[in-house]
Amino acid sequence: MNPSTLIGIVASILLLGVVLFSSAEDPGLFLDLPSLGIVLIGTMAATFISYPLTEVVRIFGLIRTVVRNERLYTAHDIEDLVAISRIWMTGNIRAVESALENISNPFLKTGVQLVIDMTPEEDIIDLLEWRISRLRAKEHAEAQLFRVMANYAPAFGMVGTLIGLVNLLFLLGDGDMTAVGQHMALALMTTFYGVLLANLLFKPVAVKLERRTEQRVALMNMVLQGISMMCQKRSPTLMRETLNSFMAEYQDEINDHSSRRLKAGAES
Repeated sequence: MNPSTLIGIVASILLLGVVLFSSAEDPGLFLDLPSLGIVLIGTMAATFISYPLTEVVRIFGLIRTVVRNERLYTAHDIEDLVAISRIWMTGNIRAVESALENISNPFLKTGVQLVIDMTPEEDIIDLLEWRISRLRAKEHAEAQLFRVMANYAPAFGMVGTLIGLVNLLFLLGDGDMTAVGQHMALALMTTFYGVLLANLLFKPVAVKLERRTEQRVALMNMVLQGISMMCQKRSPTLMRETLNSFMAEYQDEINDHSSRRLKAGAES
């Protein structure tokens, strides 16, 4: 499991446990299945209306992606590029093709194969940039799906609250303040569930997916730079240093961008 995701889950459970058991007279009052059903079913219904079925059914797979510890083998890809570039400098195409079989990164493999096929550098760059753009658009849409759900959940929480308030109004004439208080508490439970799901599940998953996309795009751009240098038959040593510097600078840019986005989200 992804360590940061595990820490977040444990911290969320601890926070809820401390709040419920230290401030609530009866923690069991916060467990209301009808209220939870209104939020979950309403959110899923609105999501199915908003998106095609093929996109919605991927929700659970995307959550698994966020939970598991997915590693990017940046250093390994750099070494693969440098090793193949070194062979390419000798002009031994058969040896390059043999080394290509051991490469696991399909994006890198495609780029090297195009170089072996003597494809013009401009065409290689255009194709690889198109694949990067397609990946970014696809994964942005996946993250946006969870952001939409984060907007729906509090809205359906308010729907449940309104339903509870309507029932509450029918009790006001009886003058039973105990029953009024109980129904008022239950009326607010759907809003509680909606806010909780939006801010502890849907939004964090969206942010995690966006961060994952930034890292994958950075790696693909690094490979693109390496393929370009391979086409130009640049020195393998120069390639290693350039790609290492490229990833270090790109990582700084990603961190700065993420910090600004989180700060803007906190201010809004």
